[in-house]
Amino acid sequence: MSETKEMLEATVKGLQDKIGSLNMDLKNKQQELEDANKPVISSTTMNVINDAINHAVENYDFDNSDQYDLDFSLDYDGKVQAETINLTDTYELVEAIVTKVEKQFKITEELDTTEPDNHKPV
Repeated sequence: MSETKEMLEATVKGLQDKIGSLNMDLKNKQQELEDANKPVISSTTMNVINDAINHAVENYDFDNSDQYDLDFSLDYDGKVQAETINLTDTYELVEAIVTKVEKQFKITEELDTTEPDNHKPV
């Protein structure tokens, strides 16, 4: 009986290892499927994009108080405090980032290969 139990335990362990391996394979294939239609860029290009975003955010004027909605409240000591601070003008921040990134590349129009003449931009 002890041999049967040991055999069953070994079988269970082997199956658990196989399940773990299959789960890792499944996760890898799901990631490959997710990435299948993504455009490919080099790590150098990604670094250029990251640097452009960092530069745009670092140089953005966050001190402009007109860009925020502030909600004030009184705390228990009677002190006024800013309860919430919302950046309302995110368009300008996004525009600054996009502009900085676009300046790093030569952007061309892609041709629509589904059209017979292949000349209409997407």
